[in-house]
Amino acid sequence: MKTVLITATYMFPFLDRFIPILEQFGLKVIVPEVEERMEADALMAYAGQFDGTICGDDRYTPEVLAACAPRLKVIAKWGTGIDSIDLDAAEKLGIKVLNTPNAFTVPVSESVLAALLCFARNLPWMDDAMKRGEWKKISGHTLSESTVGVIGVGNIGKAVLRRVRGFGARLLAYDIVDIAPDFLLENKVETTDLRTLLEQSDYVCLCPSLTPSSRQLINAESLSWMKPSAVLVNASRGPVVEEAALIEALQNGRLRGAALDVFEFEPLPKDSPLLKMDNVLLSPHNTNSSPYFWERVHWNSIRNLLMGLDIPVGDIESLKKLEK
Repeated sequence: MKTVLITATYMFPFLDRFIPILEQFGLKVIVPEVEERMEADALMAYAGQFDGTICGDDRYTPEVLAACAPRLKVIAKWGTGIDSIDLDAAEKLGIKVLNTPNAFTVPVSESVLAALLCFARNLPWMDDAMKRGEWKKISGHTLSESTVGVIGVGNIGKAVLRRVRGFGARLLAYDIVDIAPDFLLENKVETTDLRTLLEQSDYVCLCPSLTPSSRQLINAESLSWMKPSAVLVNASRGPVVEEAALIEALQNGRLRGAALDVFEFEPLPKDSPLLKMDNVLLSPHNTNSSPYFWERVHWNSIRNLLMGLDIPVGDIESLKKLEK
C-alpha cells in the first residue's frame, strides 16, 4: 500500500472530504500536526515513510529529499510557489514536483489593489481615529494622481497592472525577462530599469517569484532610491525584501509606509518592530484567501499527487464525482 503525507494546512479543514477519496485509490494517509509549514527537521522524522505528499511551503532541502528517496516519487505543491523545494536535488533523485500554475492570481492582485487604495484614501487611519472618538479628516489622493511600479510581471504582476490601469495611474514595470509588447501597449505600461522605477513610483508592488536574483532585491541601497512619500507593497515572498533595512527605513521616515503579507520569517515573530508601526498594514500570508480558488487548488493538488504516483486518473470533474 502506498502512503501519502498531507501537510498543506489549507486542506486540513476539508480532510474529511478528501481522505476518503484518496483511500478509494488504495492510499494510506498520514496527517501530522502543522502550524504554518514543516521545517526540514520535522520532515526528517517522516523520511522514508511516504511515497507522495501534498505540501505547503515545507522545507524540502537536498538533505530532506535524499532522506526521503528513493521511496518519495512526487511532491504535489498546494498552490503555485515552489521556492521552498530544492528543484535541482529533486530532479537528480527522480522526484516529480508538481504545482498549480496561476492558482491565486485574482485574489492576490485584488489584495494588492486593496492595499493601494487603503494608503491612497487613508481609510484605515481615519477608521482608527473615528473609533478613538476623533472627527479627523486625513487628506488623501487618487491613484490617477500616482505612479505605480510593478516589479515582476508574471501572471500576478500583469493582473495588478490591468487592475490599476482602470484607475488612471501611470504604470511602470520592471522584470529581468522581456515583457510581451502587446501587453505593454494594451495597458499603457512603461518598462524601465529597477532604479528608475523605484525613484519615480509612489507605490512599488512586488510580484516576482523568489529566485537567487530576486532574493533581497529590496535592500538598504534600493530602498534609498525610493521617494520618502512612497509605499512598498509585498504580496510575493518575504525574502524578496531585506526586512531589517525596510524596518529602519520606515522608522526613520525614509519611507511613508508598507503593506506586507509575507515576511522573512513566518509566522512573523511576536517581537517584530513591524507589529508596532502605525504606517504598516500587515496580513498573515493570506492574500490568496478565496474559497473558490482554494477549492480549485485542493482538487488539482489531489490530481497532481495521483498522477505523480502513476495512478490512472481523469480530469478534475471526473475526480470530483468520487466525493460521496
